[in-house]
Parts: sequence; C-alpha cells; structure tokens
Amino acid sequence: MLQTAIVAVRDRQRLQEIVSVLLRHGLGEIAERLTLRTWLPGRDIPLAPAVEAATPAQRLRMALEQLGPTFVKLGQMLATRADLLPPEWTRELERLHAGVTPVPWDEIAAQIEEDLGAPVSAVFPDFVTEPVAAASMAQVYRATLPDGGAVVLKVRRPGLRRAIEADLRLLDHLVALASEHWPALERYRPREVMANLAAALREELDFRQEGRNTDAAAAVLAQREDVLIPRIHWAWTSERLLVMDFVQGASPGDSAAMTALGADGPVLARRGAEAFLQMAFEGGIFHADPHPGNLFALPGNRVAFIDFGMVGRLSPRRRQQLLSLVAAIVQADADGLAAVMLDVSEGGTPDLPELSGASERFVARHAGGVHNLVQALEDLMAVVRDARLFLPADLALLFKALATADGMLRRLDPAIDLIAVAAPIVRRELLARHSPDELAKRGKAAAAQLYGVVQDVPQVLRLVLYHLKQGKVNAQIEVRHLDRVSGALERAATRLAIAIVTAALILGLAPRLLTVGPAWHGMPVFALVGLVLAMIGLLVLLWTFRRRR
Repeated sequence: MLQTAIVAVRDRQRLQEIVSVLLRHGLGEIAERLTLRTWLPGRDIPLAPAVEAATPAQRLRMALEQLGPTFVKLGQMLATRADLLPPEWTRELERLHAGVTPVPWDEIAAQIEEDLGAPVSAVFPDFVTEPVAAASMAQVYRATLPDGGAVVLKVRRPGLRRAIEADLRLLDHLVALASEHWPALERYRPREVMANLAAALREELDFRQEGRNTDAAAAVLAQREDVLIPRIHWAWTSERLLVMDFVQGASPGDSAAMTALGADGPVLARRGAEAFLQMAFEGGIFHADPHPGNLFALPGNRVAFIDFGMVGRLSPRRRQQLLSLVAAIVQADADGLAAVMLDVSEGGTPDLPELSGASERFVARHAGGVHNLVQALEDLMAVVRDARLFLPADLALLFKALATADGMLRRLDPAIDLIAVAAPIVRRELLARHSPDELAKRGKAAAAQLYGVVQDVPQVLRLVLYHLKQGKVNAQIEVRHLDRVSGALERAATRLAIAIVTAALILGLAPRLLTVGPAWHGMPVFALVGLVLAMIGLLVLLWTFRRRR
C-alpha cells in the first residue's frame, strides 16, 4: 500500500482515471484485488450503459479502448497469446481500436517543422494539412517533394511519449501488485507480458525503427518484382516523423476498387502469402499486423506492404524450430510435434502425458492436411494450454500474424492454402540449411567452440584437484523461499525479545515500584506506570501474533 501511495504521488490523477474506468466497466474485482478502490473513496461509479449486457471479455476490451494507446497495445499483445487465453477472449481483444480525434494542424505544425529543421513549405511544395488518417499513435499527411514525388508523413502525436511512460510506470506497479495479491495470475506470466509491452511500445514510439524495419523487409524481397515496399526518405525522418513514398493501390477489402483495377484475386493472394513467408523464413522478420489496410493491390497484380511499425523477428534457431514444426504437421508426426512444442516452450511445468495425448489428437484431426489454418492454429494453441506450456512472445506473435494474414488473403482467394504455399519455401530452407557450405560453416563454428572448451579443460582440472587436496570443495544448495524463512525467524526473534523484556519489567521492577514514589488515590504512581507499560507490551505481542495469522 505504501508503494502504491508513492507511485500515486506522481500519477495520482491517471491512477484515479484507471480505477474509475475499471469500475465503470464492471471490472471492480480487479480494483478490489489490487487494493485500488481506496483511491476513489466514497464515490459510487455507475456502470456504463453498454456494459450491463456485455461479456467479461467485451468489458475488458471496452475498458482498454477507453484507457488509450498504452492499454490498447496491452490488449493487442494479449490477443496474440492464444497459448494463455481461450479463443473467445483473444477474438474479442482482436477487435481493439482506439477512437481518437485528430490533433488540429495548429497544434502539430510546430513539431513537424522542428523535426524537419525548416518550414513545411520549404521542404514540401504541396502539403495537405488535413490528415488522411488519425490513430492513437500518429497522424498521416499527404505531401509532394520538389521533384514531384508523392510522399506521406507519419507524425507522432504531441506529448505521447510522456503519457505512455507514465502509463508504463503505473502498469509496472499494478503488475507487481497483481503478482502479490493474485497468485493465480502467475500462470499468465504478467511480468514477462509487461516487459514485452514496454519494449514494443518504446520501439513503436521511435519512427526511425519503423524505417529500419521497412528497409529490412525491402532487402529480403529485393529480387521480387511483384512486391513493393515503400522507400523511406531518411533525410527528413526522425524519432517523431517518418517520411516515405506514397503507395496508391486498392485494398483487398474494397471489392469495387479491386474490380476497377482488374485484379486477379488468387494471383495476388499467392504472391502476398509468398512474400510474407519469405520475409519470415528467409529474413527472420515478418509483418506483425497484415490486415487489409496494410496491404494493397497494384496494377499488374503486384502487391504492396506498408506500415512496418509492428514487426516480429525470428532468430536462426527459432526458424529452425519452425521448419521442424511445419515438417511434423505435414508428416502427421505426433511425437515430432510434441518434441518441437516442448523445445520452444519457455518455463512452465509441462504435463508430458497430456502433451503426448494432445499432439496425437491434433495430428488425427488434421491428418488429411491443414485446410483451415486459423482452426489449425487454434487447435495448436489448445495443445499448448492443455499441456501447460508457455510459448515465447515471437512465436505467439507469428501465429497471430499468420491467422490475420490467412483471413485477409481468403478475401482474395477463398481456396488459398498457406501450408501448401509454405511447402516450397520450407523445402528450400531445409536444403539450404543442410547444404555442404552451410554444414561446413556450422562445423567450423562448432570446432572453434570445442577448441575453446578443450583449452580450458587442463586449467579447470588443476583447479578442481587443488581444491580436493585442500579439502575445500564447496557445495551450494538453493532452498526455495529461503528469504521467507529468514523473515519469519527474524519476526519470531523480535517477538521473543519483546516478551522477555516485558516479563523482566514485570518480575524485576514490580516489587520495587510498589514501595517507592508518590501515591495517587492510595496507589503508587510508578507502579501504575509500570502496569500500563506492561499492558502495552502484552498488547503489542498479541497484535503481532494476530498479524501473523
């Protein structure tokens, strides 16, 4: 409670707002569990009209939307954790959006000119001051370069970093409270989710990182003439401002525009799927939010990807695990599937018999091939939940992105099969990883590591033999919760000391105090004082024992 008070000194108004929104959306149990209700004493917060008939998942989604970009991002991150949350919760959190009012031009113009280092008109001869899009993080404007090239400016909303950092401080404290007062939440790894949220938000706040992500994706797809990634104009890009080429195309969700363009849905779907999978498997980077607003059809059945503010990254080891996972699914290998899932799991207490049984059920259900990727991913997440595994954040984000991409691509081609599209890429990657050159490269790296270990062996053996001769072999034993045991012993010693001192006062001083000093109504004053002190000591003892229980 003291720590909450210290945190609230700095962010008291925001903390009260969070508590109020939780109560207004019927989430009072969260506020009570976290001992936050006291920050709105004596205030009766009525439920919002739309809340009464809403499900718990809908209430959480509406509350997060009202709390703004930090909490919307938290909900979006939770929507990727199908390994932790049931489908009805993740589907509801996928609907998250932050309705915002655009910042007026007069309030944002000074920030743009500060980042450009010049008046807007000096850099962009033609600039439209009305934003073409406004979101919780940024606003987007159209402009023209001196050479006539069309560009868009993505501008971070003023004061956003300060507001998000304040929210992250509060969330970090709320997670600590949740871990303390709500032990059942540990299953959902709240500290890890919070760390991932903070890292993702700070990365998205820096638009230079989005520019680097865009360039990395463009480098992976540089040889594909059927895919376009917009060019970043680094001369005018900064932390709060991103300038890139304007992409004119048709959204897959706009059937009229697609028809006018003469787009071939199946061809576009396949090219989009190949590009997405190529980025992930070959480049180790993937678009984490491939919804219809971030993918366009261009003339000639070309595909354009935009908005790389939210991306996922896959290490070489993770890509190898993914290849093994796809191979196990395609080959209907239940044991192989269980082995891969156990390998990628981070922490937790896996139920191995349940993992084996769940893997066999998954393989049996999809023995004829994966005809519905979204359903297959839901079934795979059920395997993870039933076996009490915990997926790393990068895999959880990839699975969510695959499900989003599948839904979007099916608008172009209802019969598309992402697993079939992935098969040639998987085969190519497997062959590349087992090519003579790659095996020689990995062999050299392993030999170098082994050589280093061999060099250390004599010194380690000499050190062990020396300690054996001296009889100084130490053993370190880790006892779980030893800090709690130590604290309990310290409290017990304190109670014992109070009891001994109190008893000494009563037994040692009582006879003497009865015979000395002034009297009050016939009773020695010192004796009365001693009696009062003894009673206080006894009350302290009783209070400590009651507190212990």
